[in-house]
Amino acid sequence: MSVDEFLEMLDELPGVKVSHGGEWIGIKVRDKGFGYLWEKTETVGLKATVEEQLALVAERPEVFEVQFTAGRFGWVVVHLARIDADELFELVAEAWCLTAPRQMVADFEATHPIGQRVQSG
Repeated sequence: MSVDEFLEMLDELPGVKVSHGGEWIGIKVRDKGFGYLWEKTETVGLKATVEEQLALVAERPEVFEVQFTAGRFGWVVVHLARIDADELFELVAEAWCLTAPRQMVADFEATHPIGQRVQSG
């Protein structure tokens, strides 16, 4: 998975905005952050539950790292070169769902079950 492919993947989720912050690119929905991209290291930090964060890192430490925890959320670093597109999309979609307004999430899930990538037509 390349940085460009990751950025294209973000177009599949409603309301996503990216903003450049110098060394990183912030990923937001409705002005609330759910991810960060560091192009230089080809890594992404994603919002997750603490339980998900710990499980991912324990299962595959070569792919995932603990970034930090904040309240009930455990942010995880993902190495883009070590993950496939479908798994990454599922993690990005889950991070988006933890952040987006409930109605936006419900509308998206009604037509695109999380874990299934949107098929461009």
